[in-house]
Order: sequence, then structure tokens, then C-alpha cells
Amino acid sequence: MAKNEEKCIVYMNGRILGYVKDGVAYANEIRKGRRNGLLSGEINVSYVNKLNEVHINADSGRVRKPYIIVEDGKSKLTEELLVKLRNKEIDFGYLIRRGIIEYLDAEEEENTDVAMKESDITKNTTHLEVDPAGIFGFTLSTAPYLEHNSAPRHGMSANFIKQSQGVFATNFNLRFESRSYVLFYPQAPLVQTSVYKSVGMQRHPSGQNFVVALSTYYGYNMGDAVVVNKAAVDRGLGRSMYYKMYADEERRYPGGQKDSFKIPPATAEGYLGEHAYAKLGDDGLIEPETKVLEGDVLIGKVAPPRFLEESIGESGLQEKLRDDSSVLKPSENGVVDSVIVTESTGATRVVKVRVRGLRVPEVGDKFASRHGQKGVIAYVVPQEDMPFTEQGVVPDLLLNPHGIPQRLTFGHLLEELAGKSAAMTGKIVDGTAFTGKGSDRVEEYGKILESFGFNKMGNETFYDGITGKRFKATIFNGLVYYNRLYHMVSNKLQVRSKGPVQILTHQPTEGKARQGGLRFGEMERDVLVGYGASLLVKERLLDQSDKGTVLVCKNCGNIGYRDYIKRVDVCPICGGSDLAAVEISYAFKLLLDEIKSMHIFPKIKMKG
Repeated sequence: MAKNEEKCIVYMNGRILGYVKDGVAYANEIRKGRRNGLLSGEINVSYVNKLNEVHINADSGRVRKPYIIVEDGKSKLTEELLVKLRNKEIDFGYLIRRGIIEYLDAEEEENTDVAMKESDITKNTTHLEVDPAGIFGFTLSTAPYLEHNSAPRHGMSANFIKQSQGVFATNFNLRFESRSYVLFYPQAPLVQTSVYKSVGMQRHPSGQNFVVALSTYYGYNMGDAVVVNKAAVDRGLGRSMYYKMYADEERRYPGGQKDSFKIPPATAEGYLGEHAYAKLGDDGLIEPETKVLEGDVLIGKVAPPRFLEESIGESGLQEKLRDDSSVLKPSENGVVDSVIVTESTGATRVVKVRVRGLRVPEVGDKFASRHGQKGVIAYVVPQEDMPFTEQGVVPDLLLNPHGIPQRLTFGHLLEELAGKSAAMTGKIVDGTAFTGKGSDRVEEYGKILESFGFNKMGNETFYDGITGKRFKATIFNGLVYYNRLYHMVSNKLQVRSKGPVQILTHQPTEGKARQGGLRFGEMERDVLVGYGASLLVKERLLDQSDKGTVLVCKNCGNIGYRDYIKRVDVCPICGGSDLAAVEISYAFKLLLDEIKSMHIFPKIKMKG
């Protein structure tokens, strides 16, 4: 049925409720009832003009946002009510009950005309934002000067804030998270927002105030790379602790068999060697404060055989055990922080081991400001080689100036200026979005800096730490709140020479967890082909991958096999014994097998 000319369909939580003649009037009637308190404030209604449908939603899981109701071109939240709210004579709930503020969901927002501030109200306006900064989400609202950044940076900024290391809980030393990061010397930002303060984010700090200069450094901070002061790192800049948890359980199996925590005997299947269990106690568990390296066993455990026939030993009586110990993952190391033994709901013993490792910022670690300005450390410079100001201030971080105009993150520049003025006055600066004009803010911060003898635009004369010469141009510098992100090079480092291969393709396994190699794909191959390094192509794609030797029949071109009893090579098709050994990629042999499965006979023609 096309668009209903006569009747308008009414849906309730996605189901047809009935029909009405005038959808717009019906939707308005429901809104009126909601504002008068006749209907629940949880209900939202929207009229879809294109389909001539009314959608009523009262289901759970909808994201709803408060708006001030506007009637006859005037906001219902009067100055008198605001005074009462400030004096705590009334609360937010009072405003909702009296139909002054209402919550709308995403669908009902389509029927509204929302003004950002009271001066923007027109005769068509239906609602007013409670606060202009409310258009941003919770995470993003903790970042300052958002109105000065481009929209794509907002998405990036929110992601980086979520990825930042900090103090996620004050009882972190009692918690056994699967993985967690705790920053050593977290700070509250010098530039804060109203949301940051109102939700008490200072109790969960996730960054530090860096002295940042916009300058290149001998080409080291090209693009997104940053240069960091080694002395600042030694003093604790960006330093954090990484916690990883390993857990195991003594499971029970049908037939009365169960796992057992102990040092596996040398007769156990999959025994790792005496050295692997050297750090375990008599109970098969590692002691706290023990240094551990990859391959060390943390929890010694033996399990019964997987299959019934395995349990029957040579004499038919003894039970064969299988080693099922928990081992520290490849490329990880640290110190055992804590070991707990507890019981599960099924009354089986559970062991949890938490390993901690120090993470000092190094080349390859990722940092980001609250404006989506990410950067990876390219060089950790000794302090004496870093540029310094006339007062002897050495920046903690050097950011490439080309990254600002290209990405339109002017909020970053504003935060540098505000942070610098905050550091001089010792007062926190408010950087909530839409609370002041950009030019006014620059003037305000500039006056503070001038009163302390600085240039009002934040520029300073710098000297080269290596040559001692003064730079001809002045360099912009200030303080910015930077987050250290959990993408650390020590957790991503992956090395392989020889290692496990896949059973099907005989090619190296994939992924860090399986000690896998890095894929040398078609595009990488094209580079070597273009360069003319044909032997290197062969080495990467054959010798270092899935080289296999097969026997090819010289008569019919089929792949044969070696009969070790008769000590002859055999072709299963023609029965010939004249076969030649050929080196091919095992993946090619798989291709031939798949072609054969489709009743096509591929032949390999031999030369000579």
C-alpha cells in the first residue's frame, strides 16, 4: 500500500496500533498529554511525513536527551525559575513534571526545530538546548574548545580519550582485570570543562600537562611523529604500569577425573622441560614478586587425557597425564604482582595470577592531545640537545607545526595558550565549548601572559640545544593536556625466525599470539618485482614460506609418492616409476588437489 491518503497508521513500539485521520494533530495531542502529566514522560512520539505514519516509542534502550520547551517564540525556562533552581528551591525533576523540560529520543528529534541559544529562537522554534555544549557526548565534553576543531577530529578525540591510560579505579591493586594500565603521576588538566568538573573526572585522571612547543627537530618529528625530552621521561612523564591476568581452574570431568594444580611430572604428555617449571612452588603455583620471562610457567597443572584410549597405559592400569599449565605469553615479561587461590561456584579451585610490567615511554609509543592530535614518539632526546627558552624552559614534547593547519585543530592552539596562562596564575581555566568567543579568549589569555612578561601570542625566543645558536623565528609554546594511549610498542612487538606452521597450507601461522609471521602480500611482492630482486621474491614467497618437495611423473604429469617398503617411486595413475623431485609451493599442491576434486586432471609437464 502506498502512502495512505485517508488514514495515518499508528505504530506502538514497532507494532500497528490502529489508524487516525490527522497524524500531526494526533502526535501533538500525545505531546500535550505528556507535558500535562496525563501520559508518562517516558513516551516519545514522532510523525513521519514521507510515509504518513505516527511512531510511538515506550521501549527500553532508547538514548534520550533533555530539551527546554519553547512556546510562542519564548523559552518556558524563565529567569525566575533559574533563580529558584540556583537557590535549590526546585530541582530538575520539578522542571520535567511541570512541562518546562522534556526528554526526546532520536525519532522525535526529527519533528523539532531546536535553537542553540535564546537569541536564536524564531517563530518556528519548538525547543531550546539546555546547554549548547550538550550537542557533544559525555566523553567528548571533557575536552575543551571543541567549537574550534573540525568535525572529523571530534570522533578521533573521543576515541583517544577512551584509550588513555590513567587511574581507572583507586582499588586497582585489589582488582584482577584481564588487562589494565595505571599511569604513575596522573594530573588534572589545567584547562577543564563544566562537564569534567560536574561528573568528578578529576578523581579518574588520565593524562599529564605537557610543555609543548610547535617546532620541527632535524626531521625527526615529520608528520604525526613527536620528539620527547628524555629528562622528562626519567622524571616520570607518561610512565605507567601494565597489569595482565592469567587464570586457571581445576575442572571436573565425567567419570570422576579432574585437573590438579601441581608441578607436572616428566612423564606427562606435553612436558615443557625442567627449566620451564623452575620458578614454581611446591603447590605448582608461582610466588609473588618473582621475575618472569616468556615461556615461564605461572600455574602448573596436569589434566586427564582427552580421549579414553589414551588413559590405558602399557600395562593397561596406569593413567597417562597431560600437561595443561598456564605459560607467560610470547614477548611478555614482568614481575608476578599477586596470586590468589579461590573457589568457583562449583566448588572447584580457581587460581588467578596477576603479572605487572613497567612501561616507560619509548620510540613507537602513542600519545594524543584532547583534540585528536595523535603522535608516535620518533626520538627521545637528551635534555641538553633539546631547544630551550631564554628562561631555560625545555619543552617536554615537540609537535610538528604542519599538523595544525592541515587538520584544523585550532582548539589545540587555544589550549596551549590557556594552559600557559593557567600555569602562571595557578588557576584552572574553563574551556567549555560555546561559552565565549574565540577572539575574546585569545585576548584574555594574552593579557595574562603579558602581565607576566611573555609575548601575548605565546611565542618565545628559543635556542638550539646542540649548537647553542638562537633561532631566527620565535616558537609558539604552552601547556597541553596529553594522554598516553594503550597502544604501546612493547605490546605489539612481534619477532619470528622459525616457528609453527598451519596444518592445511604449511605456511607460517598468523598473529602475535601464535608466534606468527607478517604477511608478505601481493603489493609487497610487486615492490620486489619492480625492483628486479627476483631471488628475494623466491626467498620470501617460497623458501621462507611453504616450500615442499613433490614427486612428479615424467610420463603422465601427475603427482606421485615414494613407496618406502619397495623402495621405489610410484605414480598412482599410470603406475610408472620414472618420477622427478620438484620444489613447489605447498599452496600450489593444494590448488592441484582442489582442481582434481572438480574432476579436472591438471598435468605438470617436465622439461627434457
